[in-house]
Amino acid sequence: MNLNEHYADKKTLVTGGAGFIGAHLCEGLLDCGAEVYCLDNFSAGHLSNIKEFFNNPKFHIIAKDVCDRDGEMELLFEGLHAVFNNAASKKNICLANPQKDLQVNAGGTLNLLELAMKHGVSKFVHASTGSVYGEPSLFPTTEAHPLAPVSYYGVSKLAGERYVDVFHRLYGLDTTILRYFHVYGPKQESNEFGGVVSIFLRKIIEGNNPVVFGHGEQVRSFTWVKDLVTANLRAGAYPSARGKAYNAASGIRVTINELANNMIKYMSMEKRLCVEHAAPLVGDIMEFDVSNEAIRKDLNIEFNQDFWGTLEFSIRDSKHFLNR
Repeated sequence: MNLNEHYADKKTLVTGGAGFIGAHLCEGLLDCGAEVYCLDNFSAGHLSNIKEFFNNPKFHIIAKDVCDRDGEMELLFEGLHAVFNNAASKKNICLANPQKDLQVNAGGTLNLLELAMKHGVSKFVHASTGSVYGEPSLFPTTEAHPLAPVSYYGVSKLAGERYVDVFHRLYGLDTTILRYFHVYGPKQESNEFGGVVSIFLRKIIEGNNPVVFGHGEQVRSFTWVKDLVTANLRAGAYPSARGKAYNAASGIRVTINELANNMIKYMSMEKRLCVEHAAPLVGDIMEFDVSNEAIRKDLNIEFNQDFWGTLEFSIRDSKHFLNR
C-alpha cells in the first residue's frame, strides 16, 4: 500500500503530539502529505520537539487535554479521518498519582473514542504498552499471553485497551492497539520522566554514574522510535490491522547492565564512570522476550536490529535536548 496516497490531505489527530513518540509520528504523517493536528496539554510534551513543523501549513497545534470535552474538541473531530492516541500518564507519574493516571490513560481514551464514534472517524490507533502483560510467564511473549499487569501504569493502560476493544466489538469502530516496548531515539526526555536510555545518557554526559535499579539483569526489547512511526502509519492504513492488538517491539534482548556498561564505554572519554545499583523499583518487570511475528506478518514491518548503531546515533543527536 502507498502510504502517501492513503494519507494525502487527510485530517489526522496525534494526541500527545509534542511528546517524544508523538512528535516523530507527526513528522511521519506530514511526510505522507496528511493534515496533522497535534493535541497536547504540554504537561510532558515540548514545543522544541515540534518547532521544525511550525512553518508547515498542514501542521496545527491544539493546546488541550484528552479529557476535555467542549466545542473546540467537537470541532476538531469534524471531518477527522484518523486518531493516533499517544497521550498517556507515564509510569513514574502513575506511582505518585494513580488517580490521575487512570483519568488520563483510561478516561481520556474513553473520551476520544466517544468523540470518534460521534463524528464518524475512520480509524483509531491506540498506543498501549507491554506492561499490560505484567511479569510474563510464556516466552517469547505473544499477543495471546494473559494480561495481568503488576503496576498502576499497566492497569490503567489495560483499561484503555479494554475501552478500545469494546468500541470495536460493539460499535464497529476500526481500531488497532500497538503495545510499545522500551522505545528510544532522538527527542526522548532525559529527566526522571524519560526512558532508561535517555536517563543514562544525561547522567554520563554530566559525568555522573548511571544508576541501575535492582541487579540490572532485567531484559528489555529496546525499539527504535522510527519503527514505531512505521507501525502507526501502517496500522492506520492496512485493513489487516482492523480490530487487532500487536506487540510493537524489536524483539532484541538487552539487559540493563549491558546497556549501562556499553554506554559508559562509548561515552566516557575523560572521567572513568561505573554502574551504581539502587533498590529495585516497585512493579519492575524482570524479562521481556517479545514476539513481533504478528505485526511483521500483517503490516510487513522489519524492526531495526542494530541497537548499538542506532543508540550511537541517538547519543550524537542528544545534546540539543539535554537542557530541558
